[in-house]
Amino acid sequence: MEVTLRLATLADVNEVLNLHYLYQIDSIAEEDKQDGFITTAFTQSHLVALIEEEQGLFVAIVENQIVAYAMSASWAFWCQWPMFQFMVEHLSDTTLDGNEITVNNSYQYGPVCVDKRVRGSGVFEQLFQYTRVKMSARYSYLITFINQINTRSYQAHTRKVGLQVMKEFEFNQQRYFKLGCLTTPAN
Repeated sequence: MEVTLRLATLADVNEVLNLHYLYQIDSIAEEDKQDGFITTAFTQSHLVALIEEEQGLFVAIVENQIVAYAMSASWAFWCQWPMFQFMVEHLSDTTLDGNEITVNNSYQYGPVCVDKRVRGSGVFEQLFQYTRVKMSARYSYLITFINQINTRSYQAHTRKVGLQVMKEFEFNQQRYFKLGCLTTPAN
């Protein structure tokens, strides 16, 4: 399977939203929740800003169809949602390899969404590495969070791409893992 990875364009917004809707917690089929889900809802204007202002929406394409996306952006972008405001307030409560995490040296990675038709084929790992390399020009650390009931996402991020669990926390009566990594591999 040939996979094309690239920064999303405005022409991709509707296709990304359609994929997002399939796996968003409020619209995903109940039987599919065990295989992963996305908690944050996004609109067309959110994605336009993510593309134009952050250059932070990355897509994986197979046979001319977007089969996965990953979002990555500054904390300033994400702070329009309460969960991310909470993350910013608590960035400094953990370190990564002994280094302080700040709004200036880190970014929020995710959500990421991979269509179930291509899961297990390496698309996730390729998209993750592509996104991480692109963001490494601006940030030293990737930070994200995963709902503890989203075991598929947790397994993918810890086993397949090696994110480190930095802390467990609670927000809005839900339990989460805070994870991170260097954006450039350690030598």
